Amino acid sequence: MLRAIRQIAAEHAQVCVRWVSDQPRPPAGLATLLDLERLLLRGGRRCDADALDRATIPTGHDAATPDVVIDFTEAPHRAGDRPQLYLRPLYNGRAGENAALDAILAGDLPMIEIRDEMSGAIVDGGHPSAEEADGLGGGLVTVMSRSITLLRAVVARGPRPMPALLGRADARTPVSPAGYLMCSLTQAIALRIYRLCCYSPHWRIGWRHVDDDGVWARGDLSGPSWQVVRSPATHFYADPFPVTWQGRTFVFFEDLDHRVGKGTISAIEFGAHGPIGEAIPVLEEPWHLSYPFLMTFDGALWMIPESSANRDVTLYKCIEFPHRWEPQATLLSGLELADATIVRRGGYYYLFGATRDGAGGYSDTLSIYYADHPLRPWQAHGSNPVLLDRVAARPAGNFIERHGRLLRPAQDCSNGYGCALTLIEVEELTPSSFRQSVRHVISPGCEWPGRKLHTLNRSGRLEVIDGTTIQPRIKGLLQSRSARAQQPASTGDAVRAAQCLPSHKLSTAVGSDRHDLR
Repeated sequence: MLRAIRQIAAEHAQVCVRWVSDQPRPPAGLATLLDLERLLLRGGRRCDADALDRATIPTGHDAATPDVVIDFTEAPHRAGDRPQLYLRPLYNGRAGENAALDAILAGDLPMIEIRDEMSGAIVDGGHPSAEEADGLGGGLVTVMSRSITLLRAVVARGPRPMPALLGRADARTPVSPAGYLMCSLTQAIALRIYRLCCYSPHWRIGWRHVDDDGVWARGDLSGPSWQVVRSPATHFYADPFPVTWQGRTFVFFEDLDHRVGKGTISAIEFGAHGPIGEAIPVLEEPWHLSYPFLMTFDGALWMIPESSANRDVTLYKCIEFPHRWEPQATLLSGLELADATIVRRGGYYYLFGATRDGAGGYSDTLSIYYADHPLRPWQAHGSNPVLLDRVAARPAGNFIERHGRLLRPAQDCSNGYGCALTLIEVEELTPSSFRQSVRHVISPGCEWPGRKLHTLNRSGRLEVIDGTTIQPRIKGLLQSRSARAQQPASTGDAVRAAQCLPSHKLSTAVGSDRHDLR
């Protein structure tokens, strides 16, 4: 609530708070549960679900005739209020914070809808992702943060049709706060034990050669067998982007050393029968990099690596293929935007990305920007954020055109970050309108074993995906010892120098891929 007041006050001249004190009480034991979560799950760190002293919340002047009312309660609106907009968030169809708490205690985040109380119409809505929703406090922060995201959009741009979402949250019976805490603790302990034994998550890249449209034609992962790009035991490879340039084909990807915890961009060459040689590093910054989107224009090859940890979207030009890249322009700054993916359509370049306004998940909010040339100023889409949907928001690879239809892959994060791929048709795209429909949801299975699948790309006959696997830490330890044993004595100084890199080269990853390290 305090963040809502601050964010809306920053955008509008006057904001006042009206307290409604006769509302239903929260579930019994809620305050104790949040205190225990803070100690046991968050190491004593506070979160935005923790109670505040009412006296610390600015109330402002109680306007007699407000222009906009945002009502988080269950109470009927006052008969005297006739604002231009009277907005109330609903959680699985019910009003009030207790409705959100009930959904979380039942084991899933609720569908959020914004209802205009003057007309009764649903004017926006969405389904948040839960990758940052640790415990009841984390779930409540995510739900309320995304409520604010939707409310700010409606206040700024007016009502809009409720987007078509893939499905609603399951109707489940809430458990008691004590039962919820026990379940959360059990899961946290199991995950901690797993991480002590294995690198988590450990992504790997799959590839194959196909003569048809591959995954897009089949709507699944069947067809020629997927092969795995080999990687060191202590590194994961993810977000593969293939490109053929100057007569050679390379796959660029996120390369994360588990021992360091920061992503860089590497590349590996491919021939007619698969990878050639070893992966080579091509781009590193003091901050975390991933998702190396590639595009060509003005006769050059360009890259936009995901760099939301630096709160910008930077365009790099290939100076010497494949290993030398230099920054040329900052396309967007001052925002968290993950996995920028560009398509050209109707005289404009459109940049899609998953945005986040300070809290909640990293994968449920889709925003679009457009420009008439990549190196000219980018403008926000007239309906930003265009979508709040954990199934079909965050980009997962290049757009393609097939049979005259514009298609895009997205990450399905309904069961966790990057758990599946969603294949989507973009039915309408202009600077002021956007509409899409989900065609297929593809999960890992017998063709591609593992728990996750979150990137799909293609260059010529080469089709690439990624996913997770179990990687015991002992393999990394044994591999590192074997490599040191084979290390020539003359390179000892170089190894010692590598262990003394500046601290900014060893910083822990933050930002939109922070959940990748969980």
